[in-house]
Amino acid sequence: MFPTRARRWSTPRRSLTSAAALLALFASLLSVQTVHTAQSAVAADGKPFTNPIKSQKGADPWLEYYDGNYYLVTTTFTNKLLIRKSPTLGGLSTAPSVEVWSDTTAGRNANIWAPEIHFLDGKWYLYYSAAQSGAACCDTQRTHVLESSGTDPMGTYTYKNILTDASLTPGPTAAQGWLIDATVLKHDNKLYLVGSGKINGSTQSLVIAPMSNPYTLSGPFTIISSPTLSWETQGSPVNEGPEPLYRNGRTFLSYSASSCQTADYKLGQLELTGSDPLSPASWTKKQTPVFQRNDAASVYGPGHNGFFTSPDGTENWIVYHANSAANGGCGNARTTRAQKFTWNADGTPNLGTPVATGTTLAGPSGETATTPTAYTIVNRNSGKCLDVNGGNTADGTNIFQWSCNGGANQKWRIEDMADDTSRLVNVATGKVADLAGCGSADGTDIRQWSWLNNNCQKFRMVYLGGDYVRIVNASTSKVMDVADCGTANGADVRQWSWLNNNCQQWRLVPTTA
Repeated sequence: MFPTRARRWSTPRRSLTSAAALLALFASLLSVQTVHTAQSAVAADGKPFTNPIKSQKGADPWLEYYDGNYYLVTTTFTNKLLIRKSPTLGGLSTAPSVEVWSDTTAGRNANIWAPEIHFLDGKWYLYYSAAQSGAACCDTQRTHVLESSGTDPMGTYTYKNILTDASLTPGPTAAQGWLIDATVLKHDNKLYLVGSGKINGSTQSLVIAPMSNPYTLSGPFTIISSPTLSWETQGSPVNEGPEPLYRNGRTFLSYSASSCQTADYKLGQLELTGSDPLSPASWTKKQTPVFQRNDAASVYGPGHNGFFTSPDGTENWIVYHANSAANGGCGNARTTRAQKFTWNADGTPNLGTPVATGTTLAGPSGETATTPTAYTIVNRNSGKCLDVNGGNTADGTNIFQWSCNGGANQKWRIEDMADDTSRLVNVATGKVADLAGCGSADGTDIRQWSWLNNNCQKFRMVYLGGDYVRIVNASTSKVMDVADCGTANGADVRQWSWLNNNCQQWRLVPTTA
């Protein structure tokens, strides 16, 4: 099964002039499935949102809408992959960043870039590039793929393969070649891996290789686009970040051009005009950019995009990163933004102009859920909620479990700290979950305290499957645990070594503050 990031539909011609022809057209429209009628009936604006939708580690975003939720994954520059999940686009800005993969394997345990998830053959595949720990950036960057255990985009994931071959220019420490920004292209029921690489010392170009399945290459890479136009060479000549877009039988490929260190990083476009995606002659390059800086709105270097469709299937959207300053560069200053786009009369995409941050926009049509702004944290064993005792605001107030009652002292903002950790801020008190005395022993109490910005107050949400996480303290690597697996109201919550039992597993339930 191959997913599409842009639905295909036909637009009625407007050249029919006779009454008979108009009646025929009307009759044919009535016979079409209700999707066309539904578009006018249900294509109401979604929930309002404001860009950016991710302001921490927002580079190289990939977004999927699946089974009632949006899933967003971005570059981390570490050995971890984290995904945010929300029923509305706007909810992604405050959604927990949940760790779905961490790698300690030598050769691929650092500098994770440009992750993407694709639903293929009934499973999710997570593609990303990573480097050797301690190696100088960025010659050891290679592309890897993970496979999900089922149909949950959050995983769990297992490592499947490295996707590279000797046709790529090798880095200094491995025979396999340097490759980043990989994505999957589908054409005539075949899969292709498209990415950014170098062949025989070429400039950084778009390269493509055939695949026998979602995790195996079946042939060498060839170049389909190199940076030759003036707007592709600002700072340095670069073609990277290819992303397919399909509509009415046509295949487009957006890509990022020029150096990401410059404000002139932007999007270009190829179209597959021939029959063989492996042939450079099958691709036609648009001679002008399709999405670029908007100085009037303080948007610089917009690029490395993805495409997604609104929940009701009537709208096409682009997700991308950009800087809010001309000197923002290639780091964590880049934030994730999204906006709707349209189509030109000739059938090509019109991506428009990137909008300013801070502007409230209508969300994708078909959203019906309330936008979450906080979360209750529910223990898997007891079904009870993480609670600040009595909503008391004093430092040191105990955190325990209690029957879920919707109180503000049971609601938490899970705030991303831009270092793969989060702080848990109680809605009622404004204070954070904290390890008593920064203790490292099993049984150390978890209580609330004023924010001190230390690791004892930071946690990682690590996905376990079935919507459950373990909550791992950044200082001790021990987990949030209900004492003695108690089920009573008031049972204490403390830290403990990971035992993989239900008393140490928690569900993050979206709510409003």
